[in-house]
Amino acid sequence: LQHYLDLLDARALVDGWTDSGSVDATKPAPDLIEAAVEIAGGGKAVLIGDSRWDCESAKAAKVQTICVRTGGFGDDELLEAGAIAVYDSLAELREKLDETPFAK
Repeated sequence: LQHYLDLLDARALVDGWTDSGSVDATKPAPDLIEAAVEIAGGGKAVLIGDSRWDCESAKAAKVQTICVRTGGFGDDELLEAGAIAVYDSLAELREKLDETPFAK
């Protein structure tokens, strides 16, 4: 992650980050998401993911998930795993952000 932040000259755009090296267990364990929520100051959070493991990890961390269809999983599988909404792409999610369950 740090490599990509440097490559994109994007460090100024983020306040904090975490990766698998920061926790004992990774997906589907909730550790990584719990660490990210803590770094972000706690409170409500949403995960944007693209796999059933993202959904399972978020559910275990008591975080809701919005999915995009970039991970090779079908809508039914993502919704069954806990996604509250599924979009074709990040671009579509961005366009419809005001229509997501979190806009309310």
